Amino acid sequence: MDERHMTSAEAIVSCLQRQGISKVFCVPGESYLPVMDAILKEPDIELISARHEGGAAFMAEGYAKASGTPGVVMATRGVGAGNLAIGVHTAYQDSTPMVVLLGQVHTNFSGREGFQEVDLEAFFRPIAKWVAEIREPPRTPELIQRAIRIAMSGRPGPVVIALPEDVLKKEALMSFGPVIKRPAPKPSDQEVIEVVDRLRLAERPLILAGGGVKLAGAEMALKRLAYKWGAPIVSAFRRHDVFPNDDIHYCGHLGLGIHPNILETVAKADTVLAVGTRLSEVTTQDYSLFKGQTLIHCDIDDSVLGKVYPPDVGIVADANEMLEALADAAYGRDLTSWTSARRKAYEATLVTEGRKTLNGEVISLLQENLPEDSILTNDAGNFAGWLHTYFQFKKHRYIGPTSGAMGYGMPAALGAKLANPDKSVVSLSGDGGFMMTLQELETAVRYDIPVISIVFNNRMYGTIRMHQEIHYPGEVIGTDLGEVAFWKVAENLGAAGFHVKTAEEFRHALDQSLVLDKPVVIEVETDPERISLSKTITQLRKKGGESK
Repeated sequence: MDERHMTSAEAIVSCLQRQGISKVFCVPGESYLPVMDAILKEPDIELISARHEGGAAFMAEGYAKASGTPGVVMATRGVGAGNLAIGVHTAYQDSTPMVVLLGQVHTNFSGREGFQEVDLEAFFRPIAKWVAEIREPPRTPELIQRAIRIAMSGRPGPVVIALPEDVLKKEALMSFGPVIKRPAPKPSDQEVIEVVDRLRLAERPLILAGGGVKLAGAEMALKRLAYKWGAPIVSAFRRHDVFPNDDIHYCGHLGLGIHPNILETVAKADTVLAVGTRLSEVTTQDYSLFKGQTLIHCDIDDSVLGKVYPPDVGIVADANEMLEALADAAYGRDLTSWTSARRKAYEATLVTEGRKTLNGEVISLLQENLPEDSILTNDAGNFAGWLHTYFQFKKHRYIGPTSGAMGYGMPAALGAKLANPDKSVVSLSGDGGFMMTLQELETAVRYDIPVISIVFNNRMYGTIRMHQEIHYPGEVIGTDLGEVAFWKVAENLGAAGFHVKTAEEFRHALDQSLVLDKPVVIEVETDPERISLSKTITQLRKKGGESK
C-alpha cells in the first residue's frame, strides 16, 4: 500500500490519476479551489471548464459512455449541485459510471444554513448509487477509491462525494489502495445448463440485448451466440449499437413509437433471453410487452431480476461471461424460418412513408456519408424517431439518454469526442433541447472540440405538442417557441454554421462539416406540421375530434 503526506485535495486528484482518469469536467467554484489547483499540477489530467453545470454533467456522462472509464464532474455547493442533478439522474437511469465531486460549506458552518448550503447526501440519495461526505482528511483516498469502485461495479452508476472546503486544505498521511478493476461474475455451470435446456426446447426464441452487453464489452460474445443458436435479436431502448443492424439476426429496436412489426416479433416469441437490461418502461412498452413468454433474465445486479417481470430463470452474472458461456454450450438450431421472417418484418419498417420527409432524407445522408466508426448522440425529442427507425448502426456507436433528458445531445457529443478524438462525432437535437445547453458551443470552441451538431428546428416543443394535440386537439398553450437562428449563433460563438431547407443543401453542408476542423451547427428547417414520424398535426387533430 502506497502512503504519503498530502492534502485531501491532492489525494483526490491522485486517486483519479491512478485510475487512469484523464478528463474532469466542471464549472469552477470557490468551495473546491484546492482540487482545481491540484489538477493544474497534475499533467495527466485535463480540466474542462463548462458554461453550465448541467452541460458539464452531460459531458462527463457522454465521456464515460464513449471511453469506458468513469466520468468525473465537479460543482460547487447546493447551487452547482442542483444544476448538475439532471446529469446525475441520466447516469443513474443509463447505468453510466460517474463520480460527482461537490464543494460543501466549511464544517464549522454545517447545519446552520450556510451560504449555498444543501444537505447533499439527502439531496442525491434517491438518484445516486452512493453518497458520502469527506469529514476526516486521512480517509480521503479510502472514500474516493470506494466511490470509484461503486461507480464501476455491478450495475454502474453515479456516486456523489461532498467536499467541505476546510477539509480539502488539510494535510494527512494518505494511504492508497490498488487500481480498481471492474468485477465480472460468472454464471454457475448449473445455471448455464438450465438455460441451455430451456433454449433447446424453444421454438421461437428471441434475444433482448440491453446496455449491460455494451458495458461488459460483450458485443462479440452476443454475435457468437446469435450465430451458434440462430435466434433473432432485438435491442433495448436506445441500445441500437449493441448488435450490427445490418446483420441477418437483427430484428429491431424496442423504443418509442415502435412499429407494429417489431412488437409482433416479441409477441410471437415463446422464449425471451433478456441480457443486461432492466426491462424499462419504454423497452417493455409501458410494462405490457411480455404475456406468457418464458423469460430468462440475466443481469449483473440482483435487484433488477424480478423488479418488473418475475423470470422463469434469473441469473446474476456479467453479460460477457454469460453470453460466452452460452455460446460455448448452446446447441446449434435450425431457426432459419423464424429468424428470416422476423428480419423481413424488420426490413419492412425501413421503407415507410417517413423516409421521404426531409428528416428521413437527412438520416439517409448521414448513413451514406458518415464514416462507419462514427459516434452519434441525440437529445430528447420527436426528431429522434427518424434516427431510431431508419439509421443502421453497423460499426457506429450510439450514445443517447434513456432518461429522455433534454439538452443532452451536444454536451454528450463533446464528451464523446474528447474520449475519441480520431472519430467523427455527430449530435442530433431539436430546437427546444438544443437551446437548453446551447452555451456549451462556446466550450467546444474554447477547447477546440470539433463536433457536428444537427438541429431540427420546428419552433416548438414538438414531443409535448404532439401529446397536446392528442389529448387537447387544437388547444395550443406553452409549446410554441420563437425564432432563433442557431447557425448565426454558432458563427457568433466562433463555430461554423449552416442553414438548410432541402436534402441537397444538407448534403453540401455535411460534406463541408466533415472536413472542417472546428465545431459545426447545421440547422435543418423542419416542417412544423410533420409533428412525428407517422403523423401530422392535422391528422392528430382530426383523430382527436373524432374521438370526442
